[in-house]
Amino acid sequence: MLRFSANLGFLWTELALPDAIRRARGAGFEAVECHWPYDVDPDAVRAALEETGLPMLGLNTRRGRPGIDNGLAALPGREAEARAAIDEAFAYGARIGARRVHVMAGKAFGVAGARKTFETNLAHACDVAARHAMGVLIEPLNHRDAPDYFLIGLAMAADIVARLARPELSIMFDCYHLQITGGDLAESFRSHREMIGHVQIAAVPSRAEPDGGEVAYDRLLPMFEVAGYDGFVGAEYRPATTTDAGLGWMAAYRP
Repeated sequence: MLRFSANLGFLWTELALPDAIRRARGAGFEAVECHWPYDVDPDAVRAALEETGLPMLGLNTRRGRPGIDNGLAALPGREAEARAAIDEAFAYGARIGARRVHVMAGKAFGVAGARKTFETNLAHACDVAARHAMGVLIEPLNHRDAPDYFLIGLAMAADIVARLARPELSIMFDCYHLQITGGDLAESFRSHREMIGHVQIAAVPSRAEPDGGEVAYDRLLPMFEVAGYDGFVGAEYRPATTTDAGLGWMAAYRP
């Protein structure tokens, strides 16, 4: 049976993170994930995770300057900031028992030296991850939602993972972003299965609950299972109204 993770960067954002974890458990999610939890006491987060029995699948590195940056790891000349953000994310993640860190590339599309910078910083992230028995995720986005983001499209992400060849490194297969940039999600998933560490879903193009839009997740997700995926599916969508009011989509995946 498919197992779902609540992305608390988008769901129950009106609640403090520990309370959102508890709400996710009550709603029937089997795991949680988040974006930038750094202002929350990690001991309170860990206590909520232990209370509910939910694993924390991952968190993001900091974006950088508010309203300006969207990650740091591919920005030439800002390597010290990027590595500090990576170190911070793994330190926080280790405190709360998180499994992976998504290393955000940043706005460096077409910038000379961006790929080398990104790969060097990812190698550092993999070294830190290995010390903490954690993993590293990279996520190809789309330029409609993330203008000038460096990592666009599955092909580039796969090439980076293959080039670095680190067991800690894998791809966040976000169906929302990848449908926009290339589509053909079932075949794309099958052909990159061994590189994929996590899956996320949302309706396309609205990014709302995943029971609407152009992607038929009720058929797509079972195809991922057939291809050998047994991880969690992250519900990373923006609720059309409230989180609780939109949870009816989960019923289709329950016995």
